[in-house]
Amino acid sequence: MDAVITEGKKTKTHFRWVIGALIFIIYTVAAADRANLGVALPFLRKEFVMSNTEAGGLASIFLFAYSLAQLPSGLAYTRFGIPKLFSLAMLVTSVFTGLIGTATSLLMLKVYRFGLGLAEGPLPIGITSTINNWFPPREKGTMTGIFLAAAKFGPVLVPPVCAVIIHYLGWRYIFYIFALPGILLSVIWYLVVKNRPSESRFVSAEELEHINDPHGLAAKAHANTKKRDFATLDRMIRTRKVATVEKTKDIFRSWNIMGASLGYFFMTAIVNVLLAWIPTYLISVKNYSITNMGLVAAAPWVGAVIGNLLGGMLTDRWLDKRRKPAMLISAFFTTIMMVVLVNSPADPLLYGVLLLVTGVLLNIGYSTYMVYPMGMTSKQVYPMASAMVNTLGQLGGACAPLAAGFLLDNYNWNYVWFFLAGCSILCFITLLTIAEPKQD
Repeated sequence: MDAVITEGKKTKTHFRWVIGALIFIIYTVAAADRANLGVALPFLRKEFVMSNTEAGGLASIFLFAYSLAQLPSGLAYTRFGIPKLFSLAMLVTSVFTGLIGTATSLLMLKVYRFGLGLAEGPLPIGITSTINNWFPPREKGTMTGIFLAAAKFGPVLVPPVCAVIIHYLGWRYIFYIFALPGILLSVIWYLVVKNRPSESRFVSAEELEHINDPHGLAAKAHANTKKRDFATLDRMIRTRKVATVEKTKDIFRSWNIMGASLGYFFMTAIVNVLLAWIPTYLISVKNYSITNMGLVAAAPWVGAVIGNLLGGMLTDRWLDKRRKPAMLISAFFTTIMMVVLVNSPADPLLYGVLLLVTGVLLNIGYSTYMVYPMGMTSKQVYPMASAMVNTLGQLGGACAPLAAGFLLDNYNWNYVWFFLAGCSILCFITLLTIAEPKQD
């Protein structure tokens, strides 16, 4: 079948990177659809009176629904494939984004945010499964870094774009305008992306061989990395041969996968508190104007884009597909940055630089949580392993903004920063208990 599909392709194509570019664009839009609430929140609270805890709950309800969708999505992709389900999820995501702009009560806001979470939940599983199918092992970390850089590039665009929309049109138009791109992209994905590269007429035999990676460049890459001495690092990160998980039920018996999922729980908690609360913090505590808020609130996500890209290259190229070191680096330095933020500068430029550095350090290891199970599962089981990691991760992301709102109602922002530092410490401790799977 592969020979028939790729017949006529005399030169090596690079169509997997077209798929990679589409992934980046789609998830930038999806991330913007979820992040725009954080910018709209101060204005929503003027129209719909709510406490900090209620505001945190509004941010969290999306992630509770999002986490509920993960395991069913993994099962559905395993059974029915990616293109149709993914396109439908993207389309429904756009619909619920637009509906948020029509809300006339707090209850309607909650219902539409819950619907948005259910709709968007299948997207990351579809994307990571596509990466696992379309990219060779030495490119998976880099491509996953690009994918999760898109998750942070959306929030880079959101504050300044939303500030302009609010100024000229009002907060409701944020959601109307943000709903439009996803409709077009859902159609493009359906027409362009196949479950596997062997099913695509745009992939040459040479590219297919590169993706399947039985010989050639992979052997050269392995020979080059062999020259580096990783013996000390391997002892520190507990590198060992790990049995491949071939059955879905064995995912729940693997502490390595469950431990990585728990670590992702803590790190996603930190990311989503920043995503939901930073714009409010800048306006209410730092007393920034809408313009300054829009610029400074984008800073951690500019850093996050850099961090995710660096993390992917670090684990693929410099560490020979070792994923755990990047996770540990992020957890350790994020703890430090959360403590530093307790006494942060008031000047917008200095504070923006501090948030940018925080974003870089927090995200160096962020993409590796999704890549980590690829080294110990079959391609058939991976969608469920990815769903498991993302389920716990998004549960952490759901609980944390609500917890932050409770802390703000009863204490102050210092308690929020120390809470996030505690999450990072717990992540670091958890990561110490999992193994680094030895790559062949």
